[in-house]
Amino acid sequence: MAGLAGRKALVTGGSRGIGAAIVRRLAADGASVVINYRNSAEAAEALAAELDGDGRRVRTALADVGDPDAARALVNRAAEEMGGLDILVSNAGIEHFGPLASLTFADYQRVFDVNVAGQLFATQAAAAVMGEGGRIVLTSSVSARIAVFEHSLYAASKAAVSALALNLAPELAARGIAVNVIAPGGTRSDMSAENGGHYIHPALRGLPPETLSRISSAWGRFAEPEEIAAAVAFLVSPDASYITGSTLAVDGCRM
Repeated sequence: MAGLAGRKALVTGGSRGIGAAIVRRLAADGASVVINYRNSAEAAEALAAELDGDGRRVRTALADVGDPDAARALVNRAAEEMGGLDILVSNAGIEHFGPLASLTFADYQRVFDVNVAGQLFATQAAAAVMGEGGRIVLTSSVSARIAVFEHSLYAASKAAVSALALNLAPELAARGIAVNVIAPGGTRSDMSAENGGHYIHPALRGLPPETLSRISSAWGRFAEPEEIAAAVAFLVSPDASYITGSTLAVDGCRM
């Protein structure tokens, strides 16, 4: 519990899947946490009720981070609610698969609004209220560095996130704030259950899930959400004090 005791965190997209695992890990390490959600109010409130107490506060906040004004307002609300902000974990994101011929500007706008602009403007607002020792963790994906059939729009959005962190690092380091990125691979969650099959080339689709998991990483399985959360916990901890601008692949050596 001592590692993050007294620290105040905001996790976007924190009501389910990887986000919920991150919330649980930060709370277990002693942090007070604001859980952002867009649709899953019931799950967010249940998670907050489960974790609140033992010297930490856990609260919820509705916001669509794809709206820059809403993203900024969310960060400011979290800082006001908690009496400051030390950690931002920008986890919210949306998937997209589709052939080039069918892509529309609306597709592009929604994916980049959430996956890129949402992370950028949440970072902007967080940096404005953080002090020395602030920690920001953004979310990319293994998709930014592998080729996946009909996945160009999503992959481009996630590649942009790593470029953002790399170039923000020296600016934020001048203020004592570290910014890093996690890039998960296949992870067991409701999102992966819905979209995992799309990561396989059409010629191989139809294989059973256990086969897909065996060929997705060197470990022969999908990651557990808690394993992604552990990487985040490391990056926001004092042990990562000299790491900034980096993208940490948490993909089990994607094959």
